Amino acid sequence: MKKIIIIISVLFFAVGCKKELVKKPERLVERDKMIDIMYDLSLLEAIKYQNPMSLDSCDTNPTRFILKKYKVDSLQFVKSNMYYAADYNGYKDMFDEVGSRLEKNEKKMDSLIKLENKKKQLLKKKSKIIKKDSIKAKEGLVKAVKADSLKKKATLK
Repeated sequence: MKKIIIIISVLFFAVGCKKELVKKPERLVERDKMIDIMYDLSLLEAIKYQNPMSLDSCDTNPTRFILKKYKVDSLQFVKSNMYYAADYNGYKDMFDEVGSRLEKNEKKMDSLIKLENKKKQLLKKKSKIIKKDSIKAKEGLVKAVKADSLKKKATLK
């Protein structure tokens, strides 16, 4: 009797400690595609947070658009997300990858913004120089016209 209880408890323990908490869905979204979707959804959330009104003008649901972009339906996404979330370390690695991708793109955008600001500053300086040159040219033209009119007056007398 003790042997049967021990065997049953070992079997129960083995089944109870099964690593796979959530069964693998039939149409599991591949890990890399899932990371891409999570990245796009993170960008979408950032846009909503920064400027909530910007997405209100869209006729379509942005989340639905992203899922359509990757040819994934919402149920497939939810089941795949639950499957990946059941493995904490793997899911954390996926989010870390999304975070590093966001940081990399943030650095790119910051450098592009700096370049754009430098261009604007150069254009302002050039426009100031052009204004000064045009003012000097106008003043020179006015002096030339005055000098010409004085010569004409002098010759008429």
